[in-house]
Amino acid sequence: MTTKISNLLRYSHHRHTIRYLNRHHPPMEVEVKLRLPDSASHQKLSDLLSPFHSKTHFQENLFFDGPNSELTSNLAVLRLRFYDLDTRAVVSLKAKPVISAGISRIEEEEEPIDPAVGRACAAEPWRLLSMDTSRIVKRVRDEFRVEELVGLGGFRNVRAVYDWKGLKLEVDESSFDFGTNYEIECECECEYPDRAKKMLEELLNQNGISYAYSEVSKFAIFMSKKLP
Repeated sequence: MTTKISNLLRYSHHRHTIRYLNRHHPPMEVEVKLRLPDSASHQKLSDLLSPFHSKTHFQENLFFDGPNSELTSNLAVLRLRFYDLDTRAVVSLKAKPVISAGISRIEEEEEPIDPAVGRACAAEPWRLLSMDTSRIVKRVRDEFRVEELVGLGGFRNVRAVYDWKGLKLEVDESSFDFGTNYEIECECECEYPDRAKKMLEELLNQNGISYAYSEVSKFAIFMSKKLP
C-alpha cells in the first residue's frame, strides 16, 4: 500500500500538470452566492427546482495551512474535496477572494487526485507537499513559502445540481460542527454575473423564498465557527 501511494503521489498529477505549464495567472471563478435563512427555505427551493434536478453530490471538504498560517494570512485556501464516498477527489487552491452584493470572485486552480492518495494526505498532510508534479503544490511551496502543512479540519456538504434556464444552479446544505448553512450558487461567465443574479432573485422573489446576499465564503464560516 505504501509503495502504491508513493507511486500515485509521483504520477497521478502528471497529465493535469502539463495543462498548467504555460499558465501565467490562475483562472478566475465568478459565482452568484445567495444565502437561504433556514431548512424550510432550502426545502421550498429544492421542491421548486426538482424538475430540473441533474445530480446530487455528497462532499467532504478538508483544509490545510502552514503552521504559521502562511496561506490564510495571505487570503489563500488549500482544500481537499472528496466526492460521493471517495469516488472522486480534487485538490484546489483559492486566493484573492472578493465578494460583494452576492457576487463572488476568486482565483481558483483545481487538480484531480486519486482518492486513495487524498486520504493518505488527509491522514499525513506532509504527503501533499511531496507531490512534485502538482502545479498547486508548487505554488504553495514557492509563492506562499509553505514548508510544512497542518490539517485544519473541515465540513460536509450536500450539493444538489440543477440545469435551469441555461444556468447551472447548486443548492448547498453545509453541515458544520456548530450548525447548518444553506446557500444557492451559480457559477457564471465573468462578463454576465449580474444577469444570472437577476434571474435567481426573480425566481426567489416570485416564489416567496427569503434570501440574502452571501457576505463570506463557507471556509470563512468554518474558520469563524459561527453561522452568518
